Amino acid sequence: MKIQISSLEKLSEAAKQLIPFLQKHKIIAFYGPMGVGKTTFINALCNELGVSDNISSPTFAIINQYDTKTGNPIYHFDFYRINKLEEAFDFGYEDYFYSGNYCFIEWPEKIETILPEETLKLIISEEQDGSRLISFDE
Repeated sequence: MKIQISSLEKLSEAAKQLIPFLQKHKIIAFYGPMGVGKTTFINALCNELGVSDNISSPTFAIINQYDTKTGNPIYHFDFYRINKLEEAFDFGYEDYFYSGNYCFIEWPEKIETILPEETLKLIISEEQDGSRLISFDE
Protein backbone atom coordinates (compact mmCIF):
# COMPACT_ATOMS: atom_id res chain seq x y z
CA MET A 1 0.00 0.00 0.00
CA LYS A 2 1.12 3.55 -0.64
CA ILE A 3 0.00 6.78 0.97
CA GLN A 4 1.18 10.07 -0.53
CA ILE A 5 0.94 13.37 1.28
CA SER A 6 1.83 16.81 -0.02
CA SER A 7 3.61 18.00 3.16
CA LEU A 8 4.48 17.00 6.71
CA GLU A 9 1.45 18.98 7.90
CA LYS A 10 -0.70 16.29 6.26
CA LEU A 11 0.80 13.41 8.25
CA SER A 12 -2.28 13.21 10.48
CA GLU A 13 -4.32 12.31 7.38
CA ALA A 14 -1.83 9.53 6.59
CA ALA A 15 -2.01 8.36 10.22
CA LYS A 16 -5.80 8.04 9.95
CA GLN A 17 -5.36 5.89 6.84
CA LEU A 18 -2.84 3.65 8.60
CA ILE A 19 -4.83 3.07 11.81
CA PRO A 20 -6.94 0.19 10.39
CA PHE A 21 -3.76 -1.75 9.58
CA LEU A 22 -2.59 -1.40 13.18
CA GLN A 23 -5.30 -3.80 14.30
CA LYS A 24 -3.11 -6.64 12.97
CA HIS A 25 0.30 -5.14 13.66
CA LYS A 26 1.54 -3.93 17.03
CA ILE A 27 5.16 -3.48 16.01
CA ILE A 28 5.80 -0.88 13.34
CA ALA A 29 9.28 -0.18 11.97
CA PHE A 30 9.80 3.22 10.35
CA TYR A 31 12.47 3.31 7.65
CA GLY A 32 13.69 6.49 6.01
CA PRO A 33 16.53 8.99 6.04
CA MET A 34 17.05 11.53 8.78
CA GLY A 35 14.61 14.43 8.51
CA VAL A 36 12.02 12.61 6.40
CA GLY A 37 9.36 12.80 9.13
CA LYS A 38 9.52 9.53 11.08
CA THR A 39 9.09 11.15 14.49
CA THR A 40 6.45 13.53 13.15
CA PHE A 41 4.51 10.59 11.74
CA ILE A 42 4.79 8.70 15.03
CA ASN A 43 3.46 11.81 16.76
CA ALA A 44 0.45 11.85 14.41
CA LEU A 45 -0.19 8.13 15.00
CA CYS A 46 0.01 8.56 18.77
CA ASN A 47 -2.47 11.43 18.61
CA GLU A 48 -4.86 9.25 16.59
CA LEU A 49 -4.45 6.48 19.17
CA GLY A 50 -5.41 8.80 22.03
CA VAL A 51 -2.06 9.83 23.50
CA SER A 52 -2.07 13.21 25.16
CA ASP A 53 1.59 13.10 26.27
CA ASN A 54 4.25 15.18 24.55
CA ILE A 55 5.74 12.96 21.84
CA SER A 56 9.45 13.37 21.13
CA SER A 57 12.19 11.26 19.67
CA PRO A 58 13.92 9.11 22.29
CA THR A 59 17.27 9.67 20.57
CA PHE A 60 19.31 9.59 23.77
CA ALA A 61 16.98 7.57 26.01
CA ILE A 62 16.39 4.93 23.26
CA ILE A 63 12.81 4.40 24.46
CA ASN A 64 9.90 6.62 25.48
CA GLN A 65 6.61 5.42 26.85
CA TYR A 66 3.35 7.22 26.16
CA ASP A 67 0.00 6.29 27.64
CA THR A 68 -3.27 6.34 25.76
CA LYS A 69 -6.50 7.61 27.30
CA THR A 70 -7.40 3.98 28.03
CA GLY A 71 -4.13 3.52 29.95
CA ASN A 72 -2.40 1.31 27.39
CA PRO A 73 1.26 2.12 26.84
CA ILE A 74 2.83 2.84 23.47
CA TYR A 75 6.57 2.32 23.24
CA HIS A 76 8.62 4.57 20.95
CA PHE A 77 12.14 3.43 20.15
CA ASP A 78 14.99 5.25 18.44
CA PHE A 79 17.93 2.94 17.77
CA TYR A 80 20.01 5.55 15.93
CA ARG A 81 22.60 5.77 18.69
CA ILE A 82 23.12 2.09 19.44
CA ASN A 83 26.44 0.72 18.24
CA LYS A 84 25.81 -2.99 18.48
CA LEU A 85 22.83 -5.31 18.62
CA GLU A 86 23.68 -6.44 22.16
CA GLU A 87 22.58 -3.04 23.44
CA ALA A 88 18.99 -3.96 22.53
CA PHE A 89 19.35 -7.14 24.58
CA ASP A 90 20.73 -5.13 27.50
CA PHE A 91 17.55 -3.11 27.97
CA GLY A 92 15.26 -6.12 27.46
CA TYR A 93 13.70 -5.41 24.08
CA GLU A 94 11.71 -8.68 24.30
CA ASP A 95 9.63 -7.35 27.19
CA TYR A 96 8.46 -4.51 24.97
CA PHE A 97 8.19 -6.24 21.58
CA TYR A 98 6.18 -9.15 22.97
CA SER A 99 4.04 -7.13 25.40
CA GLY A 100 1.09 -6.87 23.01
CA ASN A 101 1.37 -3.07 23.09
CA TYR A 102 2.27 -0.82 20.19
CA CYS A 103 5.97 -0.45 19.53
CA PHE A 104 7.00 2.27 17.08
CA ILE A 105 10.62 1.85 16.00
CA GLU A 106 12.87 4.43 14.38
CA TRP A 107 16.14 3.26 12.80
CA PRO A 108 15.10 -0.42 12.76
CA GLU A 109 18.03 -1.17 10.44
CA LYS A 110 20.19 -1.35 13.56
CA ILE A 111 18.18 -4.26 15.00
CA GLU A 112 16.77 -5.84 11.85
CA THR A 113 17.67 -9.41 12.86
CA ILE A 114 15.62 -9.31 16.07
CA LEU A 115 12.46 -7.70 14.69
CA PRO A 116 9.50 -10.06 15.12
CA GLU A 117 8.14 -11.60 11.93
CA GLU A 118 4.82 -9.74 12.21
CA THR A 119 6.52 -6.31 12.19
CA LEU A 120 4.90 -3.86 9.79
CA LYS A 121 7.70 -2.18 7.87
CA LEU A 122 6.93 1.36 6.70
CA ILE A 123 9.20 3.21 4.33
CA ILE A 124 8.92 6.99 4.29
CA SER A 125 10.58 8.75 1.41
CA GLU A 126 10.69 12.34 0.28
CA GLU A 127 9.79 12.93 -3.34
CA GLN A 128 11.45 15.60 -5.50
CA ASP A 129 8.53 17.99 -4.98
CA GLY A 130 8.85 17.72 -1.17
CA SER A 131 5.84 15.41 -0.76
CA ARG A 132 6.18 12.23 1.26
CA LEU A 133 5.46 8.71 0.13
CA ILE A 134 4.66 6.17 2.84
CA SER A 135 4.72 2.62 1.59
CA PHE A 136 4.31 -0.75 3.26
CA ASP A 137 3.43 -4.33 2.47
CA GLU A 138 1.03 -6.03 4.78
